[in-house]
Amino acid sequence: MKAHKITMYVVDFDGLGDEGVRDVFEEVRYPNDCLYPKIAAIETRDIGDWSDDHPLNRTDSADAEWNRLFGVSS
Repeated sequence: MKAHKITMYVVDFDGLGDEGVRDVFEEVRYPNDCLYPKIAAIETRDIGDWSDDHPLNRTDSADAEWNRLFGVSS
């Protein structure tokens, strides 16, 4: 058996908030209980209004925008 640490970015279009996003991932019933995700931490940033031109919606700027928002270094 193996455990995997996964970092995932989620844009919360429905306004679920931290706990709502956590619940969605942790409460999903996977076939045969093959996955048992537990979220250790959530960081939240305001990304402003969404549009087709939003930096997170563009392949040429999404990585740089995530880095700007979350202070991730490449």
